[in-house]
Amino acid sequence: MEKNLLKQNKESWDAIADSFFGVTALPVYGCFIPTEDELGLFPVLENKKVLDIGCGSGHSLKWCGDKGAKELWGLDLSTKQIENATKFLSDNHYKPYLFNAPMEQNPGIPEHYFDIVYSIYAIGWTMDIQKTFNLISSYLKQDGVFIFSWDHPFMHCIEAFENTLIFSGSYFEEGPFTFKKNINVPANRNNPDLNKENGFPLTLYNRRLSDYINGLAKAGFVVERVVEETDRKTLDNDYAFSSRFYSPYKARKFPQSIIFKARKL
Repeated sequence: MEKNLLKQNKESWDAIADSFFGVTALPVYGCFIPTEDELGLFPVLENKKVLDIGCGSGHSLKWCGDKGAKELWGLDLSTKQIENATKFLSDNHYKPYLFNAPMEQNPGIPEHYFDIVYSIYAIGWTMDIQKTFNLISSYLKQDGVFIFSWDHPFMHCIEAFENTLIFSGSYFEEGPFTFKKNINVPANRNNPDLNKENGFPLTLYNRRLSDYINGLAKAGFVVERVVEETDRKTLDNDYAFSSRFYSPYKARKFPQSIIFKARKL
């Protein structure tokens, strides 16, 4: 099952990658949540070796390079994302080490090597959170830092209905769910299931806050900080009701995104 879902997600991300070029990259962590400029979660990056899990188009790696990081490494499931990141970083005079592979596998990344591993709105795509955390722990030096952001766990249980937000699902419900992403890209003639009329199928897992914290602990991390806040600009303004998955109206009621900072023991 895991292999099939990874194949499906890879094909869909290869198709839609260009539409997400530069989207949600450092210093931005996610939707309606304070930025790294405000939070200061990262240590000083000067001469540090960093690894980006789910590096996308490479914009977060450039941010790290601009902050003085010594080595830029990245991993992404999507071949197209790696192509985009390679070109973008090369155009900005960086020479990264990039791997096209799922985060549940080590494609040749050195162990006990990195000062910082991070993942900006990508860690939730893993099919096996414990396997991924274990691998990330193996990449880090002792006392190395792991920072990641993702949807707040409440997001999968709250829906908009008749101008009201309702707790429609069970917070305890785990397991995969598939949705289709509609992006205006050309149809894929080789795979009719991947086209702009039907949308591009993507599969995620519902997870609880405890799944992340306990998984980190089992992988040898201590959690130093959890950020589940809405940015001040959103809180200080009024917004009309919206049924969109991410919306400032919702963000004034509960956090849309969550950030974890952990350290390898």
